[in-house]
Amino acid sequence: MKVSFYHFNLEMAHPFGIARSVHTIQPTFIVALSQDGQTGYGEATQNRYYGVTPQNLQAGLEALKHEIETYPFTTPEDFFDRFLFPRLKNFRFLMAAIDEAANDLYGKLLGKPLWQIWGYDIDNLPLSTYTIAIDEIEVMKQKLLEKPWPVYKIKLGTDHDIEIVKSLRSITDKPFRIDANTAWTVSQTIENSKILKELDVEFIEQPLPYDQYDKMRQVKAGSVLPVIADESVRTEADIKKCYDSFDGVNIKLVKAGGITPAKRMLNEARKLGMKTMIGCMTESSVGISAAAQLLPLCDYADLDGAILLKKDIAKGVTLEDGKIILPQKNGTGVELL
Repeated sequence: MKVSFYHFNLEMAHPFGIARSVHTIQPTFIVALSQDGQTGYGEATQNRYYGVTPQNLQAGLEALKHEIETYPFTTPEDFFDRFLFPRLKNFRFLMAAIDEAANDLYGKLLGKPLWQIWGYDIDNLPLSTYTIAIDEIEVMKQKLLEKPWPVYKIKLGTDHDIEIVKSLRSITDKPFRIDANTAWTVSQTIENSKILKELDVEFIEQPLPYDQYDKMRQVKAGSVLPVIADESVRTEADIKKCYDSFDGVNIKLVKAGGITPAKRMLNEARKLGMKTMIGCMTESSVGISAAAQLLPLCDYADLDGAILLKKDIAKGVTLEDGKIILPQKNGTGVELL
């Protein structure tokens, strides 16, 4: 395989605010793996919370470039287990970008979409949420009105969260899903769940800090709404940790380390009877199209990253009124523009 990479600064259509940060530019790093006239692409975005920058992604890739180019590539699973995981288990964002590219390349070499290689049925995929990021309430209402959508994710983590949801509920009857991004306490979550249920909220995502599994058991027992793990589920080992503390898991490829481990995590969660969700980190269509291959394993989806951008850098999966449409192309279906 030949290794190459690209840097892009993705401009957000609106400032994207969550409980711990706001950004208008999303730096991203694209990995390209080429072999036999085909090229596969993968993506990892900058994320200060996880200590990830385009610079350390590039440095990590360059350190492995020769080894990758001389590895006898056969399948993504073999490449992940024998090569990527032993070297990058502590740098999952880079591992994810390389694994996505390897999976995309594999599908292109076989001449089939990944979901088809895996034998998945894509007839009844979950709808994707559209995210309303934290802002002034009137701005959040305007964002919602600008984008009629069948289901919304509402970012919270302010001192007036219930006021936000009530204000948004006044202008739409569409279901809400709440993401607190670790900003709440046990008592806040339990009390908020009672009010939010009356406001047609489906579930609460990651209310407490990522490592508070014991406290999350209290939340799960007391909340009248399901609770979904996000920051608390990063590795394959975290699925069992989340089982007693959450009703479901939101798997993101960059946190998990790529398509290969994410697929295993979703299958394990399903076997345990947990709800499953595939999410994103405001990636371009490169990362979104990779994640979308796993939709048949999911109850919920949050794959709106590319449509939150002013301009995409690739084409692949498209979203129409919440419906996720997979491209009829090989691999993950991605092409850089």
